[in-house]
Amino acid sequence: MEKQEIRTFGRRHGKKLSARKQTLLDTVLPAFLPKNIKNTGNLILEIGFGNGEHVRDLAIRNPESIIIGAEPFMNGVAALLSAITSESDNQILPDYKNIHIWPDDVRKMLNDSDLQFNEIWVLHPDPWPKARHEKRRLLNAEFLKLLGAHLTDNGQIIIGTDHWEYFDWIIEQVKQTSLYASFPPLSTIHTRYQEKNMAETDAPKYMILTNQ
Repeated sequence: MEKQEIRTFGRRHGKKLSARKQTLLDTVLPAFLPKNIKNTGNLILEIGFGNGEHVRDLAIRNPESIIIGAEPFMNGVAALLSAITSESDNQILPDYKNIHIWPDDVRKMLNDSDLQFNEIWVLHPDPWPKARHEKRRLLNAEFLKLLGAHLTDNGQIIIGTDHWEYFDWIIEQVKQTSLYASFPPLSTIHTRYQEKNMAETDAPKYMILTNQ
């Protein structure tokens, strides 16, 4: 069967990068690609990591795990590379040696691998709020089924958004899958958005999806 073309919505490139960031993309990024990774039982994936703040936090909180960050927006990839390498020689900093980067649509990686993740994080994806753009939303039933197929037996998909209509829409998509949804208290979620909520700003909502 011929593979269906994957369409990635949203920008791939933004403003012009600094000379250092462009060098990081050209010469350093290849060393961070998730090549030859095995199912070791300690894999964590973050999808759409923005500038990579949470990927870095995951690496520090889980030093024995392999962290894969997937992000098609190259300015975000460059920002993460800049944050996890030494400015003097572009060598990776010790706290981040467990990070790998997939600089493309995550579906391309998942469709071509059998990797199984303990955790899959999707934080604040674009809600595409206009009705005519609903088909662009990432967390549809088909994509959720794909993520579920890449979970370990006790694995979790952690989703967070501050767009409450999108949150309710995702719940309806989950109902079309075999995944089970639970809604954790904020005290169990450790992201910079959760910390913002502790300061009584706009509250994101979270759900955890499992295969059980």
